[in-house]
Amino acid sequence: MKFLAAYLLLQAGGNAEPTAENIKEVLASVGIESDDERINEVIAQLGGKNTAELISEGSEKLASVPTGGAAAGGAAAGGAAAGGAAAEEAAEEAAKEEEESDEDMGMGLFD
Repeated sequence: MKFLAAYLLLQAGGNAEPTAENIKEVLASVGIESDDERINEVIAQLGGKNTAELISEGSEKLASVPTGGAAAGGAAAGGAAAGGAAAEEAAEEAAKEEEESDEDMGMGLFD
């Protein structure tokens, strides 16, 4: 990942075709040791390709990957929109329960 980041950083800085030496210089400037095999692999995979198009294609692919949390978040948002007053009451009750639970311990924080 660090080799890819260095390659993309060099391209963003105006170097259309970063070399292995360019990548090594960027990595050395922040104290990262370079791995010639991985650097050459990054150059072989990305050399001559438009990275903006590759990033766009990758973003489209990631958009189709299910994350697993969207359904729960959507349901919570829908419930809050439908019953805003009920959601506020539930939040107030939760806050009261937290305050009461501190008292149940039999001592305060600074006792």
